[in-house]
Amino acid sequence: MILNPARTPVPPSRLPSVGTTIFTVMSALAAEHKAVNLGQGFPDFDCDPALVDAVSAAMKAGHNQYPPMPGVSALRQAVAAKMQALYGLTCDPNSDITVTAGATQAILTAILAVVQPGDEVIVLEPCYDSYVPNIELAGGVAVRVPLTPGSFRPDFDRIATAITPRTRALLINSPHNPSGTVWNEADMLRLQELLAPTDVLLISDEVYEHMVFDGHAHQSVARFPGLAARAFIVSSFGKTYHVTGWKVGTVVAPAPLTAEFRKVHQFNVFTVNTPMQHALAAYMASSAPYLELPAFYQRKRDLFRDGLAATRFRLLPGEGTYFQCVDISNLAVPERDLPEADFCQWLTKEIGVAAIPLSAFYGNGFDQRVVRFCFAKQDGTLSEALKRLARL
Repeated sequence: MILNPARTPVPPSRLPSVGTTIFTVMSALAAEHKAVNLGQGFPDFDCDPALVDAVSAAMKAGHNQYPPMPGVSALRQAVAAKMQALYGLTCDPNSDITVTAGATQAILTAILAVVQPGDEVIVLEPCYDSYVPNIELAGGVAVRVPLTPGSFRPDFDRIATAITPRTRALLINSPHNPSGTVWNEADMLRLQELLAPTDVLLISDEVYEHMVFDGHAHQSVARFPGLAARAFIVSSFGKTYHVTGWKVGTVVAPAPLTAEFRKVHQFNVFTVNTPMQHALAAYMASSAPYLELPAFYQRKRDLFRDGLAATRFRLLPGEGTYFQCVDISNLAVPERDLPEADFCQWLTKEIGVAAIPLSAFYGNGFDQRVVRFCFAKQDGTLSEALKRLARL
């Protein structure tokens, strides 16, 4: 029998405006043209072999069946210890921490847990492409507030104006993908003051928490009592330990919010890969891997920025994450006047380097003549990309 699509009943789409993501499109184009893929955000180098060995040890020790629904106890305890040591937040691993199937599942689950049909959720654009579809799947209404063009800093006056009696939550992301901007202590205090008289919940996407540069500290929501008391704090082992394919993350939230989160979590995932959890718990006995991460990625940032400085790309600030944004307006090629998305296609096909247009992170496709590169790559990969980009 051959499947016949003409006979397939097609219900109304839950996400009618969603198509194939820009990351999938650009990665496929990069592969087709043998381009250096600086588009999608994942490392092209291996993780610490000790972490792989820890997974093997966990499997050989028999950790191959379902773990507890909230996550392996040892891993939740390790996360609690880290939150205390880095951010001064005391949290109960039994009632306040849940292990998730990556940060994307964590954010969706948090939204499904607290957003009712018709509730408003504020997102700050440009933003990661899963945020708005997550809100729509919950029946909520995404309220888009732009970050300041060019600097991508939060505009608190506009955020304040966007808050209404129907606002259920605000979704923030620092260090910020795609811009690389990092919120500072003053920003967090201003946010705490703004939300204090409201019941607005906070979903804080902190997956790049260990990639803050130039000696600055990550200002986690966990550092601020007035924010932590209303927040889901989302982290990613995949980003921290160079294992994005493992899809393991955590959510830290006060017990009442965690209880609601777990109601959804137990039905959309139930639990997360057992041997990976045991391996991560063992690996976290040392804080060195994540404490050394800022210097590790700052060196790559500086290598990449120094190379780009010899081109006509205009560098935007790169305070954190493993992304670098550049303005294409001054390039000495006529293609600089193409829309960002078309420029990225041309760059991939003709120059052999894939990037992501910043317009893909806006609901209205706002075009600022800015594209994003990922520098979480081997030095050789970055050097080859820079050699090709030097033609511009």
